[in-house]
Amino acid sequence: MIRIALFLCLATLLHAAPPNVVVFLADDSGWGDYSINGNTNLQTPNIDKLAKAGASFDRFFVCPVCAPTRAEFLTGRYHSRGGVISVSEGLERLNTDEKTIADSFKAAGYKTGAFGKWHNGSQWPYHPNARGFEEYVGYTSGHWGEYFDPPLEENGKMFRAKGFIVDVLVGRAVDFIEKNRERPFFCYIPLTTPHSPFSVPDRHWNKFKDAPVTMRGPEGDKEDINVTRTVLAMMDNIDENVGRVLTKLDELQIAENTIVVYFSDNGPNTTRWNGGMKGKKGVTDEGGVRSVCYLRWPGKVKAGLTVPHIAGAIDLMPTLTALAGVKSVSTKPLDGISFDSLLLGAKWEAQARELMNFFNGRLSVRSQQYRLDAAGGLFDMVADPNQTKDIAAEKPEEAARLAAAGSKWHQEVFGRPYTAAADGKKKGKGGMKPADDRPYPVGYTEFPITMLPARDGLPHGGVKRSSSAPNCSYFVNWTTKDDSMTWDIDVHTAGDYDVTVDYVCPEADAGSTIELSLGDAKTSGKVTPGWYPRLLDDQDRASRGGESYMRDFKTLSLGTMKLPAGRGLLTLKALDITGKTVAEVRRVTLTLKR
Repeated sequence: MIRIALFLCLATLLHAAPPNVVVFLADDSGWGDYSINGNTNLQTPNIDKLAKAGASFDRFFVCPVCAPTRAEFLTGRYHSRGGVISVSEGLERLNTDEKTIADSFKAAGYKTGAFGKWHNGSQWPYHPNARGFEEYVGYTSGHWGEYFDPPLEENGKMFRAKGFIVDVLVGRAVDFIEKNRERPFFCYIPLTTPHSPFSVPDRHWNKFKDAPVTMRGPEGDKEDINVTRTVLAMMDNIDENVGRVLTKLDELQIAENTIVVYFSDNGPNTTRWNGGMKGKKGVTDEGGVRSVCYLRWPGKVKAGLTVPHIAGAIDLMPTLTALAGVKSVSTKPLDGISFDSLLLGAKWEAQARELMNFFNGRLSVRSQQYRLDAAGGLFDMVADPNQTKDIAAEKPEEAARLAAAGSKWHQEVFGRPYTAAADGKKKGKGGMKPADDRPYPVGYTEFPITMLPARDGLPHGGVKRSSSAPNCSYFVNWTTKDDSMTWDIDVHTAGDYDVTVDYVCPEADAGSTIELSLGDAKTSGKVTPGWYPRLLDDQDRASRGGESYMRDFKTLSLGTMKLPAGRGLLTLKALDITGKTVAEVRRVTLTLKR
């Protein structure tokens, strides 16, 4: 009898085991980049299968660009509330008083890991290891300039991986899943493609390099067919990697108790087929913010379920915690709602709601039927899903209602009303992009390594960035003693710090003396040896976007600095120059000595 009782108890515990959670987040993939949505330019069988095996959110909305969507997924709150206003220059950082979905799952005893593009802050306590993720492998910036054998970070330390970036990161996610198969885990896989640079392995490129592109974007000749072919190949790679994870769940016999979610962070990053919707990445129209969202939980969520109600990235945190029976540890009111009852087949009352899409001073309001665009135009998204006819004059009451809802939201978040743009190109006066006065934190004992990449610094004098986009840039054109680079930092812990600089310098120019200072604290060293490997400019299948071509940077030790606690300007300059140029600089790293 005792054995039977123990067996029944064990069976009950096994039946009630908390579900694992795997979340895929594609980068710059539009709603139309999937064969399940009618794109015949490619086949995405694994993602299609995932969609058909669970629930599909038919009208799912994210943000016009990357970092804001990630913040909304992590917190269940509109990105602007948490300090995430843009994608670089510090404006991508999620305020440290925000709690994340990973914080909640970790508090519930889950193992937590993230593998890919973070884009919500690089230094502790903005770093993913400080936001609930026990394991992190990837890159914390907004985009990356090397997709083959890329330099990546693992829990604060850089290493150079071998292989294609998505294959590498998904491989690490698979390792994490296998290692934690005996206990509940939360695995976040923020993929890095099809964001540019447009690089992809041969096995995918060969499928599309000569293939006709029969489904085209609405702007005709503005579509770069070679870029589109590369995106199709990148999507083929994503689909393969989604299949890798799903296969591993099956092999480990844990698929039945694993919730799998797949969505993207914004509309397509180039002109290509997207179901005829207006807009692409960067705009608040339907094409810029509508994403796929698929959720599978075998035996719990009915296969083939379609969720017709408007939903968004803000809803995933409350929905996933509710499905898993995990208590949210967020101390702030959520903007998102939970769809758990509907997904599990219980009675669910649809709520009248509006979703806000805001970026770069432009606000669009989406209800179940209508979209009020940033210029005040009203569109019936049921009768006119491609936003071709402005009906604001025909339905002034509806336009006024949505405008009032948007203005109320803007007043609540920014402390001032929203003023609609005079036309579709101008920014609303109520929400211009602010400057970010938050310094970059340095020196936490629990995370002693602080990397300060060029993207987080400012060039002075003749120094420039290697590209106009700060993310994954490095400093170039350092030629005089009047030139410098600075980082606005806040030293948390006073003490001795080991200092390194990642640089390249032609052999003929090696030997200049450089100095890093913070107030009266200084250290210096010579830029040697010369190190100037070739630009990695042969990886792309099509012209890249704003990413710099990269090199293999070398690490130079500048010794030790004794830094006081507090805020100040960390400055890198040359004391003497032996050649035509001093160096190109990718990052400064400060490591607190224990």
